[in-house]
Amino acid sequence: MKNKNFRNFSYKYIYLTFSLIISFWAINLFALFITMTGGLNQTNIGISLFYKLLNDFWVGLGIGLLFLPLYLIFYFIKKPVGIIFIKVLFTLIIIGQFALVKYNLTTHVNLGADILGYSLNEMSTTVAASGSVSFFSFLPFIVLSMFFFGINFTFNKFTNERKFFASTFIILLIFGSSKLIFSEASETIYKNKLSFLGTDIYKYQLERKLMDTYNLTKKDEYPLLKSFQDSNDVLSPFFNIKEEKPNIVIIMVEGLGSEFVGKGNYGGFTPFLDSLIPQSLFWENFVSNTGRTFGCVPSLLGSLPYGEKGFMELNPIPSHFSLISVLKANDYTTSFYAGHQTNFDRLINFLEYNKVDHVINESSFGPEYVKTVGNSDGFSWGYPDSEIYKKTLSELDRKKMPRLDIVMTLTNHEPFEFALKDTYLEKVYSLMNSEQTFKIDKQEITAYKDIFASLLYTDKSLENFMLEYAKRPEYNNTIFIITGDHRLIPIVQKDKLCRFHVPLIIFSPMLKQSEKFKSVSSHWDVTPSLLSFLMNNYKFNNMKETFWMSQGLDTARQFRNIHKIPLMRYKGAINDYIYKDHFYSSDELYKINENFGTNKIIDENLHKTVSDSFLEFKKLNAYVTKKNRIFPDSLNIYTEPAVQFTKEHMAIIDTLTKELNYDQIFIVARDLAFNKKYEKARLLCDYILNEYPSYSDARTLKGRTFAWEGKFENAEEELLNVLKRTPYYEDGYIALLDLYWWSSQDEKSINIVKEAKENGIKNIDFSFKLAQAYQRMNKLNEANKLMDSVLLLYPNNELYKAFKESIKKL
Repeated sequence: MKNKNFRNFSYKYIYLTFSLIISFWAINLFALFITMTGGLNQTNIGISLFYKLLNDFWVGLGIGLLFLPLYLIFYFIKKPVGIIFIKVLFTLIIIGQFALVKYNLTTHVNLGADILGYSLNEMSTTVAASGSVSFFSFLPFIVLSMFFFGINFTFNKFTNERKFFASTFIILLIFGSSKLIFSEASETIYKNKLSFLGTDIYKYQLERKLMDTYNLTKKDEYPLLKSFQDSNDVLSPFFNIKEEKPNIVIIMVEGLGSEFVGKGNYGGFTPFLDSLIPQSLFWENFVSNTGRTFGCVPSLLGSLPYGEKGFMELNPIPSHFSLISVLKANDYTTSFYAGHQTNFDRLINFLEYNKVDHVINESSFGPEYVKTVGNSDGFSWGYPDSEIYKKTLSELDRKKMPRLDIVMTLTNHEPFEFALKDTYLEKVYSLMNSEQTFKIDKQEITAYKDIFASLLYTDKSLENFMLEYAKRPEYNNTIFIITGDHRLIPIVQKDKLCRFHVPLIIFSPMLKQSEKFKSVSSHWDVTPSLLSFLMNNYKFNNMKETFWMSQGLDTARQFRNIHKIPLMRYKGAINDYIYKDHFYSSDELYKINENFGTNKIIDENLHKTVSDSFLEFKKLNAYVTKKNRIFPDSLNIYTEPAVQFTKEHMAIIDTLTKELNYDQIFIVARDLAFNKKYEKARLLCDYILNEYPSYSDARTLKGRTFAWEGKFENAEEELLNVLKRTPYYEDGYIALLDLYWWSSQDEKSINIVKEAKENGIKNIDFSFKLAQAYQRMNKLNEANKLMDSVLLLYPNNELYKAFKESIKKL
């Protein structure tokens, strides 16, 4: 009897395990259905599905074996609890697998260790951008859970144990032999998504431990340190040099992969960029150093290593400089323009460290600019490309030349929403029905119509910007650098290298000639070459040593690669590497051809050479970023570290902020300030601002504490900084008006109120405070007029009435 009970208990677990496997198979069939109904042509559907089902089988079986000991323990404790526990556990596993498959359907890549590189806030922002969340979003998860329980019920109710055992033996034999025969089934695209996630995280953690043990023999060694002269000036032969320093405009176009411009496979939807290429210096085989936006700025503007999760995630930021800080030190006005919040990916921290003069982001746009319409949940990334360019042009006259203007666009990204979208969709259909030829069929264009409409919009916005800029007097002495941050993700990639393949276009009226280069270069090479060009031809402060990750752009016309280019696919893992004319990815080796395509090869000796070289870079990357060994502080004349906290300060901060988030820390700082503990309040404000430099409430509070102590100059500096960063932040204006009242700087109140009105900020307190200032300046007519307008709106306000009467008595 006891043996029979144990056998029944065991069979229940086997049924649960096979129910799990069948649920995995159902998810893959669902994914195939979604892909096919999306209008995309599928090749080798049968083989692909078989490989995925094969992997699902062994992963499901592995999960069953993994939790079997735990299940058996319950047999000797409480049998029903064990069955319920495993059912809940397997249901959660199925839900996890489905979520990962959905992620793959959207991004066309498997989610791996990159999940460790993003904060919960960043992940929620990215998820929100993908679409609205509703009941129907959760419906498949509910249906799958019911499917799992239905299959399990069917097994328990209708299955003959002997026949089931025989079937299981045959399936094991078939799938076991297939796993040995079809080695290609182990390729990434066929892997079970849960298995890939777990394996990738495990490999990442192992590699992380290996990197932590790496050290150099000399504790103070800076292995990246090299002479500035190592970067040759390769750009001068192409330019007519003028006396004045040129303005530099760098445009990072969201999602602009090389496949979408020129003769690329998805070309035909960027007519302006295509027309610009024959007038420019154009690198056909150029790559971004990272597969997402987080790495574009430090790579393009600083030729910097990656760190563990991307350079901008390093905290504190290691000593370095960038194109921004070097040009600023040489009399350039430096500005960064974006339509989103620059605290995302800690971009603002990088910009602040490099002392950028102006940051224009989502908080800097006035009411005359139209934001991208949010989804049903109200989420919007920010302002679309045309508005970003419009804002950029509106700011240029205020900036002293020479200028470095860096523009980061936004629209060519999920959810691909922008103004006049229907108009651009019509243009897509019009192009499809025209005589224009495409390398893809119309069915694929239809499937990705939103993306192609977005490309047309992105291209037209850039064209309008360039046409307007061409009307400016400084146009003839301006160099434009245009590149993609990475190749957009939602369209299926032809290979693993494709994700990094982006164009580099250098256009300028100063060019002597246009040229196309087939040699390979990366974002790492732009700043070294640009600074070599500028310092070789214009009056610049001498630069002796650098830390750059690459020596500069290669201007060879023929296909070649003289660089070693590690590639960070996503935050948290460096899995890809370009070595000469080979591409190494996830322990597989490929040959790169002249068209920048890849073919898998087997060469054990070469594989070892490339993998060893790659490992050495990873060790170096970990060492210089974790040990602050990129560039010595003693030689860094361009930047200063962020606020440094002493041990005593950190002890106070830890005591006051334990387990609190930054918003809660601000409330603590505010309470301390109200209790006249100003130094502690400012310490917490600095702690917040070290992480979030644009936290306006914290900077305003810091400014107010200085004012309350009578330190008016410090207060004014902080509060003006608030308005510089967030010109539409009402409390900043109020705080400044209070400061000027307390410090008897009444004349300044006039300009502040004027600035607030120009920015469309309306607050009755502005008029009242200005009237008080006018009274003290003995400008009674102006004070009377203001109070009349105030009392028209608030005729019963006793404070306003009393002040009006006091003016009459003077």
